[in-house]
Amino acid sequence: SLHKFNMTANDDEKENIDNTEILDEKPRRIILGLIAQIRKGTELHRIALPAFVLEPRSMLERITDFMSHSDLILRLLLYVYLLIDFVEEFLLFSGVKKSYNPVLGEFFRTRWKYSDNTEALYISEQVSHHPPISAYYYASPENNVLIFGTLRPKSKFMGNSAATLMHGETKLLFTNLPGEVYRITMPNFYARGILFGKMVMELGDKTTIRCEKNDLLCELQFQTK
Repeated sequence: SLHKFNMTANDDEKENIDNTEILDEKPRRIILGLIAQIRKGTELHRIALPAFVLEPRSMLERITDFMSHSDLILRLLLYVYLLIDFVEEFLLFSGVKKSYNPVLGEFFRTRWKYSDNTEALYISEQVSHHPPISAYYYASPENNVLIFGTLRPKSKFMGNSAATLMHGETKLLFTNLPGEVYRITMPNFYARGILFGKMVMELGDKTTIRCEKNDLLCELQFQTK
């Protein structure tokens, strides 16, 4: 079976997740000077970016944004709306800044404690530098939930915008439902207005959620302006 949805955030929602930013004149001049040295289509992970355009945390930590509302899974295990909520809440990064590229062997660990006193643990590690690949693992055994996968972001400069293509796959498993595996791909990220106008982060293109055992396929198209 196939479910298709179009998802577009309104202006108020975009402001709430802080995905716009206006640069002062000096930082913008630095960006213009940097961009003047690169060609359209250049992979940005090979470029040393100034610190003010970087988010002060590693990509390994930023992946935990995917799990920031994992309590939704615990309440909606058997409903197809779980898939919609997963993409809405897990895949929406906040802010327009790029995270620092982790160094090879770098790892990040954290834990959640839920209102029902159950817990979840998370660990991620940078397993490759060229190309950059992050591996991550989330587990809440008391709630029968496992999430793991790899992330291979590939960024490109495209004139007044930059794109991060989110290669890789996330697997969502319910340990009390043998063989039921949800395979999730991610939408791509676009930063608009890096030269002129307001900097805006957008989700674009398509993400899919597939469960072969139940013959389920959900495709969500993210519309860009």
